[in-house]
Amino acid sequence: MAAKRATVVLDVRWCKACGICMEFCPQHVFGAEPLTGIVRLEHPEACTGCRLCELLCPDYVMVVDEEPVPSAAAAS
Repeated sequence: MAAKRATVVLDVRWCKACGICMEFCPQHVFGAEPLTGIVRLEHPEACTGCRLCELLCPDYVMVVDEEPVPSAAAAS
């Protein structure tokens, strides 16, 4: 199975600052803007692609995209 890299895409216009994504993310990828509480990416490199944020967000703020990571053998 090829390795995959997960990327989180946010549309913060829809965020109501409920904090569900921050509470349930096992990798602590998200943080909040200090004044508004709106979600932001703090550690995007830590995302494993579990999609808990995407599944639990009531406002569909985030989408998790996965891209295959080229292997060293394919580059040769």
